[in-house]
Amino acid sequence: MRLLAALSGGVDSAVAAARVQAAGHDVTAVHMALMRHPAATRTGSRGCCSIEDASDARRAAARLGIDFYVWDLSADFEDLVVSDFLNQYSIGRTPNPCVRCNEFIKFQVLAERAQALGFDGIVTGHYARLEITQDGQVVLCRALDMAKDQSYVLASAGPEALRCCLFPLGEVGSKAQVRAEAEALGLPQADKPDSYDICFVADGKTGGFLRERLGVKPGPVVDQSGVVVGHHEGAYQFTIGQRRGLRLGRPASDGRPRYVTGLDMANRVVRVGPAQALMTTAFAGREPVWLDAAASAQAAAADGLTCAVQVRAHGVAVDCLVRAEPGGLEVHLEQPLRALASGQAAVFYQADRVLGSATIEH
Repeated sequence: MRLLAALSGGVDSAVAAARVQAAGHDVTAVHMALMRHPAATRTGSRGCCSIEDASDARRAAARLGIDFYVWDLSADFEDLVVSDFLNQYSIGRTPNPCVRCNEFIKFQVLAERAQALGFDGIVTGHYARLEITQDGQVVLCRALDMAKDQSYVLASAGPEALRCCLFPLGEVGSKAQVRAEAEALGLPQADKPDSYDICFVADGKTGGFLRERLGVKPGPVVDQSGVVVGHHEGAYQFTIGQRRGLRLGRPASDGRPRYVTGLDMANRVVRVGPAQALMTTAFAGREPVWLDAAASAQAAAADGLTCAVQVRAHGVAVDCLVRAEPGGLEVHLEQPLRALASGQAAVFYQADRVLGSATIEH
C-alpha cells in the first residue's frame, strides 16, 4: 500500500513508520506544523509541535530513506483545537485538546489531504489496536501495553476516520521495546523523552495561557453556604476537583482541604467544598460516537447497555449502565467517580474493545 506516515518528531511515530516500511509498503512522511508561533526551543520536549520536533522528524525520515514533507496545518489547528479550547474554558468546561486534535486534525484534515493525494492510509505512532471485521465494522481495541494505551483519545474519531488508519505499535509489549527498535535502526529519537502537557502551551502553564487569551475577569470564591472565602482573576482558570491555586482566605470549619465543586460562569463565581462533594454516580453525555453498532442499539433498548466507562486518559474504567436519551446519553455508575468535569470524554469499553464515546455534559 501507499501510506502516509505522520511523524511528530518523537520515537513512537518514527518506529511506526519504520515498521510499515519494513513490511514492504511505500511510505512517505509528513510533519504537521500546527503552531503559528512555536517556541524556538523546548527543554525536555514538553510538547510535540516545536521547531526541534520538526527537525527530529526530518532526521528520522532521512535515516529511513523516505520522502519527507512539512504541511502547514496551523490555521486548521487554531480554528478547530485552540479556539475550541479557549471557548470551552470560557463557558466552564474542561476540554481535552488531544481528543479534539485526533478527531479533527489527524483523522480529518490530514486524512482528507492524504486521500486527495492518492494515499491508501495514514500511519501514526498511537498505542492502540485496530481491526476491520468481515462485515466492514471498525474494531478499536486497547494496546497490549496498557501503560501506554491511547484508545481513549482515539474513540471520538469515529469509524470512517479510523478505517484508513494503521497503528503499528498496538501490538508492542512495552515502550522499552520501541526504544530498542529505534536504537537498532539508528533513529535519532531513540532516547528522546516523551512529550507531555498541552502542545500549544509551551511553558506548561495553562492558567497563564488562558489569562493571556481570555483576560482578567475577577470574582468571588464561595463555600457551600455561600460565604465568600476568597477571590479569583478568572473562573475559567479552574476545573472541577481542583485544590491548588485557590488562595482561600478562610479555612474550612473542619480544617480539611476544599476543592472546586462548581463554576457559575455567568456570575463569575467559583464554588468550593469538601472532597465528598466531588463524588458522582451518574452523568449525562452529549454527541455520542459509536464504533459498535450492536452497542448503540443496546443503549437505545429498554434495558440499556451494560459496559465499562473511562472518563480520563489514564483513568480506571468502571462498570456502568448506558441509556440513550434525546440528544445524548444517560450513564449510571456502579461505583462513584471523583471530580467529573463537563467537556471531558467518556469512552465505553467491553473488555479491551472500544464501543463508543461521548462528551460529558453535566
